[in-house]
Amino acid sequence: MSLSVLQTFRAIDVIRKKRDGLELSREEIEGLVGSYTRGDIPDYQVSSWLMAVLLRGMTRAETAALTDAMLRSGEVLDLSSLRARKVDKHSTGGVGDKTSLVLAPLVAAAGVPVPMISGRGLGHTGGTLDKLEAIPGFNVNLSVSEFRRVLETCGCAMIGQTPEIAPADRKLYALRDVTGTVESPYLICASIMSKKLAEGIDALVLDVKTGSGAFMKNEKDAVFLAELMVETGERMGKEVVALITDMDQPLGNMIGNALEVMEVIDVLKGGGSEDLRELCLHLAGWMLFLGRVCKSVAEGKQRSADLITSGKALERFRQMIELQGGDVRVIDDYFRLPQAKHKIAVTSAQAGFIAGMQCEQIGTACVILGGGRERKEDSVDPSVGIVLQKKVGDAVSAGEPLATIHYNDKPRAERARQLIAASYEISDGAPKTKRPLIHRVIGKSGEKH
Repeated sequence: MSLSVLQTFRAIDVIRKKRDGLELSREEIEGLVGSYTRGDIPDYQVSSWLMAVLLRGMTRAETAALTDAMLRSGEVLDLSSLRARKVDKHSTGGVGDKTSLVLAPLVAAAGVPVPMISGRGLGHTGGTLDKLEAIPGFNVNLSVSEFRRVLETCGCAMIGQTPEIAPADRKLYALRDVTGTVESPYLICASIMSKKLAEGIDALVLDVKTGSGAFMKNEKDAVFLAELMVETGERMGKEVVALITDMDQPLGNMIGNALEVMEVIDVLKGGGSEDLRELCLHLAGWMLFLGRVCKSVAEGKQRSADLITSGKALERFRQMIELQGGDVRVIDDYFRLPQAKHKIAVTSAQAGFIAGMQCEQIGTACVILGGGRERKEDSVDPSVGIVLQKKVGDAVSAGEPLATIHYNDKPRAERARQLIAASYEISDGAPKTKRPLIHRVIGKSGEKH
């Protein structure tokens, strides 16, 4: 850092300004992010600034400037060698949400490259990287050059965040995690968008979850975050669409890393649960539309369905697994995936209809089994999980299984069983209305489909 910059930038001035609710300039935000990434200012000053942001909020211009500064703290991939439009998808996380594993090969099979940098599970939600690593040998830790090679060969690649990409986000996220500032929508937006835009994409489809199993339980909060991310992406020259989707019950029927890989393969073979398949086709439709290979979302959905029927999407998944070092035999033999030693049924105490589910509790039950992590350093057991036999609207008899627990530790299984049983709400009559899977679409690009 030059002497003139040191003389003009002082972290304390930026902290005070944000504390007092004033708007920071782009230069002030860039100074703070750059200084922190280089280690020129201490954690305690940035912690103070993060808390000021949480309490005072940010303007749209500040949010875009923060996203840009975090994005440019590291390498921004140049994927111009791939002439087609590059499109990615990001989900804000939920229980049983394994759509990324379906979408990357499905959309790539349509000729739209999908460079996907994903995360691990934390709290009650699962992580894409943990699911992929349930496939024996699958390597999510590719270098940028290896990532590009896989992408150029099969049109999709799925990795974790590399040291070169958005290093400011890695430092800031770790600090947010221990200072009670994770929940700020402005900081969430900058964290997500800086990583996604560093992938060298042209367009992005956001799946913003709302409901009992989402981080944004209130739809109003989910809409606010979606609008913030869409506007931030558009300010940075990208086409962005956000879908507000339902997470009042788990997506699909399987929760747990190896189990979810099985369900992904089932969907790519033309089966799988109806809600998972429908959401995947809808998201894929949007990705093909923004990728300019289809004239409408409806055409994109139909093209995606055809790619599943023809087996081309599954073949692309097989190719990606092989290129990233995984055992492709799992596609035809699920017993090659990690298997739990024991199973136990969670049975219904009464007859009636499933009126609701405490989705977050079901996700927490999977964490208790060892299928997720409470802290970042926790290890994950890929074999454990939950298979749902009953979901909202289904009829159930007394003593009939609601779910099956796959476990390796009996005390953990008993705790999980109690939590799952308590999460089901059973009523005498069937629910009158069914919550839609997709609540609304947000973004200028959404106006023309």
